[in-house]
Amino acid sequence: MWSGGELDLDAYLARIGYDGPVGEDGELRPDLATLYAVHRAHTGAITFENLDVLLGRPVELGVKALEDKLVHGRRGGYCYEQNSLLAAALERIGFEVSGRGARNRTRGDSVLAVTHAVLVVTVEGEPWLCDAGFGHQGPREPVPLARPGAELVQGEWTYAVREEGEGILALCMLREGTWRDLYAFSPQRYHPVDYVLLNHYSSSHPRSAFVGQVVVQHPGEPVRRALVGRELTRLYPDGRAERQSVAPHELRALLDREFGLRLSGRDAEELERMNRAGD
Repeated sequence: MWSGGELDLDAYLARIGYDGPVGEDGELRPDLATLYAVHRAHTGAITFENLDVLLGRPVELGVKALEDKLVHGRRGGYCYEQNSLLAAALERIGFEVSGRGARNRTRGDSVLAVTHAVLVVTVEGEPWLCDAGFGHQGPREPVPLARPGAELVQGEWTYAVREEGEGILALCMLREGTWRDLYAFSPQRYHPVDYVLLNHYSSSHPRSAFVGQVVVQHPGEPVRRALVGRELTRLYPDGRAERQSVAPHELRALLDREFGLRLSGRDAEELERMNRAGD
């Protein structure tokens, strides 16, 4: 389903700096230890970003296009790119992978459309939420779905899944002693073609959060970073959030220093021009 057979798995593993378990034959096993290692390496290495949307380029979800951009080009991407690439890699290894569509709940009480892509990976009959594409607040490791309500500590961050009516599951994050919903999803399976449709909205609709402003994020340990527009936020496990304004001429150096994104001179100049246009 995810065209995993087309992916250069060795190049992908090198890109994410995979150092997890390997079988005696040199192959990766579709077990829980491998799932954890791949997920954590991917989220640590590949930055969440929407820069191609701003630069007027199509966001392609084909495996080879994702490989060219995120693996060989060492760029990042947003949820459809990140999780489509992760799904292809996991399928190539031998995992059972299916998609889900989620509603973002980080923006107050408003009911938002389903615009976030996540994965459910089944290992030995147990489902695990895998998500490399929710930016700085997203999980670094798989989250078990068979035990709703259980707290899951990942480094200095704590998550839980809450079960709601009609089979809906909500991923929550503990901050300052309060559980905050990140997103919720239903049992309905999503396929790559569904992500193509959602990707079109997110990359082109004028109301999309990814149109018209820079969005670059990374779930680091322990500090999590988010650049939205001209504001850089550093989020700490104790709840502190440090914010600073970023001038247009500082953007190129900041993307390299804080997020490991090295842009060509032409792309950096175009993004700086766009930022200055907002003055």
